[in-house]
Amino acid sequence: MTEWHKTACSLCYLNCGLEVQLDGRAITRVRGDKENPRSAGYLCQKAQRLNWLGNHGDRLTSPLRRLPDGSHEQIDWDTALREIAIQLRAVRDADTAAGRPGSFAYVGGGGQGNHSGGAYGTSLMKWMNSSRYFNALSQEKTGDFWVNGKMFGSQACHTAEDIEECDLLLVIGCNPWLAHGFTNARQALNTIKNDPNRKVIVVDPRRTETADVAELHLPLRPGTDAYLLGAILALVLERGGADREFLAAHCDGFEEVAEALRAVPVDEWIAHCELSRSDVDAAVDLILAANAMTVRVELGIQQGRHSTLNSYLEKLLFLLTGNFGRPGTNGMHSWLLPLWSNSNGKRSEITGYEYIGGLLPANTLAEEVLTDHPNRVRVVWVESSNPANTYADTASVERALRECELSVVVDVAYTETAAQADYVLPAAAQHEKWEFTLFSLEWPTNYFQVRPPLFTPLEGTLVEAEIYTRLLDELGVLPPAAELDSLVETARVDRAQLMPAAARLMKGDPELAAIAPVLLYRTLGPALPGGAASMAPLWAGAHRAAAQMPEQVRRALGSSADVPALGEELFDRILGSTSGTPFSVHTYEEVWSLVRRPRIQLAVPEMLSWLGRLDPVAEAPDPRYPFSLIAGQRRSHNANQILRPPAWRRTDPDGALRARAADLASVGVDPGDWVAVQTSTGRIVARAEADESLRPMQAALPHGYGMSYPDGRGGRVINGPRLNLITSATDRDPIAGTPHHKDIPVRLEPATQAEREAADQTHTRIRETLA
Repeated sequence: MTEWHKTACSLCYLNCGLEVQLDGRAITRVRGDKENPRSAGYLCQKAQRLNWLGNHGDRLTSPLRRLPDGSHEQIDWDTALREIAIQLRAVRDADTAAGRPGSFAYVGGGGQGNHSGGAYGTSLMKWMNSSRYFNALSQEKTGDFWVNGKMFGSQACHTAEDIEECDLLLVIGCNPWLAHGFTNARQALNTIKNDPNRKVIVVDPRRTETADVAELHLPLRPGTDAYLLGAILALVLERGGADREFLAAHCDGFEEVAEALRAVPVDEWIAHCELSRSDVDAAVDLILAANAMTVRVELGIQQGRHSTLNSYLEKLLFLLTGNFGRPGTNGMHSWLLPLWSNSNGKRSEITGYEYIGGLLPANTLAEEVLTDHPNRVRVVWVESSNPANTYADTASVERALRECELSVVVDVAYTETAAQADYVLPAAAQHEKWEFTLFSLEWPTNYFQVRPPLFTPLEGTLVEAEIYTRLLDELGVLPPAAELDSLVETARVDRAQLMPAAARLMKGDPELAAIAPVLLYRTLGPALPGGAASMAPLWAGAHRAAAQMPEQVRRALGSSADVPALGEELFDRILGSTSGTPFSVHTYEEVWSLVRRPRIQLAVPEMLSWLGRLDPVAEAPDPRYPFSLIAGQRRSHNANQILRPPAWRRTDPDGALRARAADLASVGVDPGDWVAVQTSTGRIVARAEADESLRPMQAALPHGYGMSYPDGRGGRVINGPRLNLITSATDRDPIAGTPHHKDIPVRLEPATQAEREAADQTHTRIRETLA
């Protein structure tokens, strides 16, 4: 009988538990892991394509060095690390001599289920005396983090939803049916649909699959979310919907918020959204009638117009109505290891943008490099990320990668970013090493899962922990081998003594604190079972969690241990639970222990001022670019940039531009034709496809295309639209810098004869590659 191996999906941040069968280095069958305590056997269609993660023609198996002509040559690991170390040391010394902040930029640090490398990469960043950190979160979520910091006291406070117990689910700017975002999304939506006492409201310009199961769909005009949320909040207060008892007990600033909402011109704003007043009133009726409402949001508002303001108004919806910290409402989850930090108001000297969650806006990476400012970025280090395809304004990002003094990519594949880099270092793929995700976002019970490797790493590749440890050794940062070996022996004999022993070592050399994860890998790592050395930083996380919330950890483990023995027990449970394990269980009343203010602050002056400045007249569509483009739409068979082979998609092979048939006809394009998409930044060509679920004058292009792939004949071919060739890095939120990717003004027109011929040729080459 063929053996089933436990693992987890890594195609979205839910990371559902899986069981897989193998044939050599191939994953041949996939099913949901019924023993996973969170996903309990749930599975969507994307996980069936996991085999494409590690098996494709773009895998890297040797370090690469860029040649003067822009191509790459293979070199050995010792040469690559030696040459990189020489240049890193020179930059660090020059920064120190000039008295300037570290000019090293760290980009990425882990994909959807590939987070172990981040601790080691940030160790290098800290040793380089830098704080310039960019990743996907700062392309999507930092406006939300900023609001959380103002309202709840820390940007690392992060709200969650209790979908299972709610009687009203309010979905804003997301489509859980396809993009998931909460546990067992389709199952949960169907359960609500089939219960006459439970309702769903969907706020989305498109008639999504989630809208099809909803009681009410509000198809607002793209970019008008803040106007609609402001109008709904004003009506809720006008109709006495504020939970005065909850607000008096837990919140400050209600009167300032109420004053701002009383000034909202409700009918004017609803008209600006192109909705009927009766539909908005019906939504308010459902909100006021709910006993337990939970609000679920995603990139539709977090990468939409007024992104940070949207996040603020979304939280006011559940706070003003008292739908927080009770069964079926929004809550606040715990962390094993926080995925982001709480910044202290520091700002970039180049752009003036604030660090949020310890991150700088991804949209500003090129600006940090392409400037004559003396404190510009000189080194760009990219790990498990592809900013040349995923950050706005591809042309500027590629130029920044070429023009900085040193660019290094650590990745599994020869990505578009790797093609621009000075050095490329090949990492083991996600299922070839011990791995985990830090997307532990559940409430009131939270879970963590580590994944043992399914395969050995390909020859020539290394796990990220080993790459950074060897590099820091080459830089001369690590203590002598004899001292490290002594700590290894301590870890083997009495793990509890490792922490004080390591503290003594770092006291003698404070610089070592910056590379604590590397020290744990080098000392605790060899003592861990099954080759799980790269999991060593989780030991510190387990002790942190046990110290900060001992009662909640005891509940999760069924333990009576005291700290620090509880931390040891938690770490052992995490390593030994291949299906995952709960690590904290909170009661609903304990949500207040996760809030970092004595009372929630409702009145955020910057947000109330922004609300008062909203002006429908100033936001009329630009007649030069009359369509609103969704840039990066989720579809049935697209996922992210880690699935590179064109063959993995069963549908939508060209990454079609979708719009209503009448809108395509209005610009002289038929479904199946090639259509040109023009913005103020650039122009791309895509296959046209009719989709009546979109609003009039709305178009959509998918996420996860535009990747260059080997054509099997020594060349490369780009599969689908390279979306960020037409996006602008400056069309972004004024606070968080997140792009307005869900409402990009575009013009559609028939492709020229030359464009059609080039697109047909590319399409044919892709089909030949698949054949």
